[in-house]
Amino acid sequence: MAFESLSEKLQNVFKSLKGKGRLSEADVKTALKEVKMALLEADVNFKVVKNFITSVGERAVGQDVFNSLTPGQMVIKIVNEEMVKLMGETTVEINLLPSNEITVIMMCGLQGAGKTTTVAKLAGKLKSKGRKPLLVACDIYRPAAIEQLQINGDKQGVSVFSMGDKHKPLNIAKAAMEHAAKNGYNVVFIDTAGRLHIDEDMMQELQEIKANIKVHQTILVVDAMTGQDAVNVSETFHEKITIDGVILTKLDGDTRGGAALSIRAVTGRPILYIGMGEKLTDLEQFYPDRMASRILGMGDILTLIDKAQIGFDEDKAKELERKMKRAEFDFNDFLEQMQQVKKMGGIADLLSMIPGAGNQLKGVDIDENAISGPEAMIYSMTKEERTNPAILNPSRKKRIAAGAGVDISEVNKLVKQFEQSKKMMKQFSGMMGGKGGKKGKFKMPFGF
Repeated sequence: MAFESLSEKLQNVFKSLKGKGRLSEADVKTALKEVKMALLEADVNFKVVKNFITSVGERAVGQDVFNSLTPGQMVIKIVNEEMVKLMGETTVEINLLPSNEITVIMMCGLQGAGKTTTVAKLAGKLKSKGRKPLLVACDIYRPAAIEQLQINGDKQGVSVFSMGDKHKPLNIAKAAMEHAAKNGYNVVFIDTAGRLHIDEDMMQELQEIKANIKVHQTILVVDAMTGQDAVNVSETFHEKITIDGVILTKLDGDTRGGAALSIRAVTGRPILYIGMGEKLTDLEQFYPDRMASRILGMGDILTLIDKAQIGFDEDKAKELERKMKRAEFDFNDFLEQMQQVKKMGGIADLLSMIPGAGNQLKGVDIDENAISGPEAMIYSMTKEERTNPAILNPSRKKRIAAGAGVDISEVNKLVKQFEQSKKMMKQFSGMMGGKGGKKGKFKMPFGF
């Protein structure tokens, strides 16, 4: 999980300050030395670390503890605020022209950063906001790059413009602009070619496109797992072609997180989005304050709420509420709730957004496939069995277990979990004005 090691080390530093009534210069110096080491080990740019530690130190030395805050909390507050400054104090949106004009966005980056997948993710986001995007296949060198863009575009319901791999990228981009103007597209994504490393040919190709086509936004996609290299790549691209923003991918992986803390300070350009998984929905808006909270192990409730709202279907929720009032909750509803949780992302990632959960879950092995087993068992049921679980006798359970490839004890466990959920739903029904209950204001934000 991203930042796990850094978060743990920083929290240990803060614990060491517990019980002190005032922060002396010696206390701050000792704590900041540990913070400095933690940041450097997380692959944060050393110049960024030096400036960061200086800023925190100047604010922390001699500060009285405000009200009921402990010294440790005061340091967390100062570190948190300085981290937000480091990553940019405001969330930056992609600058789009009015919908009756065509916004041209050039996507660039090295091979392996996930650029082509990210283009499709971003196009899907803009489509959901009412835009009509067009993906342009200008990566003519990497095998299967055009096909990959086409497949991802189809999954997102976004059109792809391609002329194969025999034309110059500039000519493809020019033809795509004509196609977009004739067919009412208002956002054009130019998916340029990546290389294994930065070279003159790649930069010349990008410069040529920008010299001949009005590019409104140049966005660089970098791999967070490459650490300091991601920062160096960002700096070089900005010097050569001038980038407007960065998308940081693979922050869900085993990354030390240094790139997220360094890019803005080194390049002066904001992080726009972060990639948190391989699914085409796994692209999050970058919020500096939320990221700082996650790094410091303080959770990220606002992003958790955003994820819940993405997976939230109001009509289905109303239907579920009706069923709960009438005690009609069945396995179809049970399955629906599990699928809504899956839409929100990995279980470990979701739990990490809950304040304090990181410490509680330390060392706990979380099974990300925990939902898959119950799903398989429910899919092995007949329509009648899903609707009327009361008919599940031993022979039916044996058949379901065989169909799902599990032991019958797993089916019994599922049925028990279902019955417990159903009882809970009956309790909720009173809160929502069910039989014998008073009309309340309880409203479920999503399934569970």
